[in-house]
Amino acid sequence: MRLLGTLAERLRGLLGADERTGRVHAERDADVVVFVVGMRINALWKVHRWLPVFLVAPRMVRELRRDPGSGLLGSWTFVSPLRTVGFVQYWDSFESLRAYARDSDHLHLDAWADYNADAEDGAVGIWHETYRVGADEYETVYNHTPPRGLGAAAGSDLVSATGQRESAAGRLDGTEDPAPVEP
Repeated sequence: MRLLGTLAERLRGLLGADERTGRVHAERDADVVVFVVGMRINALWKVHRWLPVFLVAPRMVRELRRDPGSGLLGSWTFVSPLRTVGFVQYWDSFESLRAYARDSDHLHLDAWADYNADAEDGAVGIWHETYRVGADEYETVYNHTPPRGLGAAAGSDLVSATGQRESAAGRLDGTEDPAPVEP
C-alpha cells in the first residue's frame, strides 16, 4: 500500500498539482491579450517539413516562461486529432507579443524565416488569432477543476463564483440572469 501511495505522489508531481477549487471565477485588474496559435499538418508523409515546426513551438514557450519580462502570463497546449497542435496564450499586451515575434535574439524570428522558406509546398499550415480583452470584457468559471487559461495566468485572482458572479452574464457585464443554471 505504501508503494502505491509513493507512486501516486510522484505521478502528481510529474503531472502538476491538481488543485480543485470549487466554483471560482478569474478576475484581473488589467487588460490581457489572448493569442491562439497553431499548426496543421497537411501532408503527414512530409515529416521533414512539419517536424521542425512541431519541435520549435514548445521550445519558444519554454523560452518565454524563463523570461519573466517577456509579457507572457500563461500558456497551455491543445491537440485536435489528428493534424492540429496549438497553444492558447495570455499576454500582458499586444506590444509584448509583437516584440517577441520580431526579436532576433529569440527563437521565433528564425523559426518563422525557416517556415516561410519552404511554405509554398503547403505541407504544414500555420494560423493564429489575437484578441485584445479589456479588464471588464471577459468571463470565466472553473467548477471542481484546476483553473486553466486565464484563471492560471499570472496576475489573475480566483474569487468565489457567487452572487453577481454566479452566471456568465453577471460575470461579463454585471447583469443578473432571471434564472441562473444551477451547477
